[in-house]
Amino acid sequence: MDRGIASSSRDGSQTASPDVLAFKNIKNPIKKQINSCGTICVKQDDDPCHLLRLLYESLIAGGLAGLVVEAALYPIDTIKTRVQVARDGGKIIWKGLYSGLGGNLAGVLPASALFFGVYEPTKQKLLKVLPENFSAVAHLLNQAAGALGGAVSSIVRVPTEVVKQRMQTGQFASAPDAVRLIIAKEGFGGMYAGFGSFLLRDLPFDALQFCVYEQLRIGYKLAARRDLNDPENAMLGAVAGAVTGILTTPLDVIKTRLMVQGAGNQYKGVSDCVKTILREEGSSALWKGMGPRVLWIGIGGSIFFGVLEKTKQILSDQSSQKIHKA
Repeated sequence: MDRGIASSSRDGSQTASPDVLAFKNIKNPIKKQINSCGTICVKQDDDPCHLLRLLYESLIAGGLAGLVVEAALYPIDTIKTRVQVARDGGKIIWKGLYSGLGGNLAGVLPASALFFGVYEPTKQKLLKVLPENFSAVAHLLNQAAGALGGAVSSIVRVPTEVVKQRMQTGQFASAPDAVRLIIAKEGFGGMYAGFGSFLLRDLPFDALQFCVYEQLRIGYKLAARRDLNDPENAMLGAVAGAVTGILTTPLDVIKTRLMVQGAGNQYKGVSDCVKTILREEGSSALWKGMGPRVLWIGIGGSIFFGVLEKTKQILSDQSSQKIHKA
């Protein structure tokens, strides 16, 4: 989607292309900010005032977006989990599709907030060091920021996912019981079952999804020559989520199997899980649940990015109003 580093004007001089100008604006915005003493500071985006505001907006917007998606689409996620763990001929239970929702929401809010609290500031910092003549590699910086955000948020996301999926498969009746019994039978490490497979799935997923989304937005903006509206943000989020969901389905199946196996330890690790599935069920088993997963992530992506961008816009407008009043 890169339209070139520079374009030639009629007199033969070089002028920066729109994408380079956009990155310049990202790298060196001069904004008025209100510091902790209530006075106005006018500095670049490495100023503590700007970074704190960015962190605050990212935490709120990311947490709210994650919460809305999980609450709205939880039954589809439950179906996906049950399909992935079912062996050939096993029946899918359609009751209790909201099992584990409460405990999951309690973990999703801080996990999503953590992700965006790391992702947005990191992305801005990385873009600052990007040479202006190399805007084509900007997506690599988005990938790095997404991977770092995913790694940090996994501290909360993995235990939340373990409890959620074991409740979805009917192993426990409540989140407190799940936490207590998992620790009693498997130790504290049981709360992080499948941690490696989770990172193996989520780090490339987060990096790819946000890379695709950011690049779609940049390309769409350049083509439309205007800011995107809410439906357009939602549409691009759905595309980014669906594409990434398809590509990472085998990794999700492995992660699910390792997380729900419990103390039985049917699989001894990622490689053993892959070998066992291939030997006993065939390669098609690695794509189990792709339909509901893509549906869940596609719809979820549209809701997530729509809520995310709208919340960021509202928070940004509120900050601007405070600055103007000051």
